[in-house]
Amino acid sequence: MHIYLDESGDLGWKFDKPYRYGGSSRYLSIALIFVPRHLKNKPKDLMRKLYKKYAWTHEKKASDSTDTQRLEFCAMVRELLKKYPEIKISCITVKKENVYEHIRQDSNLLYNYMIGLVLPDYIEKQGKVFFSPDIRSVKIKSGNSLIDYLRVKIWLEHDLKTSIIYAPDESHKSYSIQFADWIVNNIWLNFENNTNKYFDLISAHINLRRLFF
Repeated sequence: MHIYLDESGDLGWKFDKPYRYGGSSRYLSIALIFVPRHLKNKPKDLMRKLYKKYAWTHEKKASDSTDTQRLEFCAMVRELLKKYPEIKISCITVKKENVYEHIRQDSNLLYNYMIGLVLPDYIEKQGKVFFSPDIRSVKIKSGNSLIDYLRVKIWLEHDLKTSIIYAPDESHKSYSIQFADWIVNNIWLNFENNTNKYFDLISAHINLRRLFF
């Protein structure tokens, strides 16, 4: 199995000013895309179609896309997941203003915990998974290792024997990570901006979790 991860929002805690105007995002969303090996090209193919149609020559972030492009992507995702239900998408969103003060002292703990809540449910029957977050992810460079945390989580807490091959990649080189970026950004907008038209197109096909709501 191949697993791709990306997030939208940030892990700042400044809530006395509006987001992007000196303040932090009020929500952080993380999406994990679980793709069986024989279907690993399907998310890539979806992104390639969009690149070809719109003649994008550089990485296209969801945050820079148009309304039409977002709606088209969500419609394509819905059809993809209907056709290939073996592809699973799980998204977890935290309402940051409700996170306890002592947890905020190390944002990495929250980030790792969010991923650890999702991952074990999808890999318990897997002997080996390839885990590919965006190398520029907000917490990948933290001193507290995400991959070490996840290995402890699944091996000791969940008593799983799954081997996790850690393979972070740069999003501009990976259509699959870009796919995760588009998924999570459209989900996150539902919470951060109350923009639900993209969320409504795909939410029925995605496992959604809310934390500290």
